[in-house]
Amino acid sequence: MKFTILTFFFILPIVFAKLKIGFYTPTCPTAEDIVRRVVQNNFKSQKFISGALLRMHFHDCFVRGCDASILIDSRRGNKSEKDAQANTSVRGYELIDEIKEALEEECPSTVSCADIIALATRDAVALAGGPRYSVLTGRRDGLVSNPSEVNLPSPDSTVPEALKSFVEKNMTLIEMITLLGAHTIGSTHCNFIQTRLTSLPIEPSLRDQLSHICGKQNDQQHDPSLFLDQGTPFVFDNHFYKEIVARRGVLFIDQDLALNPQSSGPVTFLAGNAKVFESSFVEAIVKTGNIGVLEGNGGEIRRNCRVFN
Repeated sequence: MKFTILTFFFILPIVFAKLKIGFYTPTCPTAEDIVRRVVQNNFKSQKFISGALLRMHFHDCFVRGCDASILIDSRRGNKSEKDAQANTSVRGYELIDEIKEALEEECPSTVSCADIIALATRDAVALAGGPRYSVLTGRRDGLVSNPSEVNLPSPDSTVPEALKSFVEKNMTLIEMITLLGAHTIGSTHCNFIQTRLTSLPIEPSLRDQLSHICGKQNDQQHDPSLFLDQGTPFVFDNHFYKEIVARRGVLFIDQDLALNPQSSGPVTFLAGNAKVFESSFVEAIVKTGNIGVLEGNGGEIRRNCRVFN
């Protein structure tokens, strides 16, 4: 198993069309510095933005591809992806707005909102103690945002159910396991763990803790948030895998990763190999960031990330 995982992680080359590192060097040389500065300033008081941006990045790329369609606001009679049930708890939109405003002042109509999401996520992961990696840029923003197209894996999905969604995006089981490791800095709400409390083995102290926090939850107005990694919730590390191996997974899908025969071996391996997790995460997140991208004359460069030009 170890040889198989290491081989997969490190020998497959990744080539993505016209996207390239430093795409904005000729047209907006300070673009990545501006993104990094705004993310750093926000991270000082809002440690949760790392997990929030990772979730936004995933939810955007797994619908129409990485085209920033998740950022479009709904209008009267014309709903957008934000209105889809799976996206109601996505956060971080104001941070993207702040970055876009700064970039428009420096380089009007130059940097895409899709690239902003990818770059901001990269910087937020590093600030949380995760790996530093380069992001290919050159994406264009999409022209469609339809809530009916949002079909993401549910927190209550089994491993085979979730894997089907990943395979449709040309992602593998190992890449799915690696990307779900980003839950190490993620959070959820009591509304999404009811199935978990009544199924799959759970460590007794965690069951008591979750039952206490969520015991009074009866509507959306009283829906407390919960860390998916109870040990190091603001640190990007491999502790998430240690938690689920110990049957302390908060979401059903998280715990099923450690119990399902398809995924339990890689999960156990990653729980004991932090460096391999970091390296494999970089490859998986870079691949995710290049799903269905628009390039060249495709789409547009939005002036405001919330509305089409």
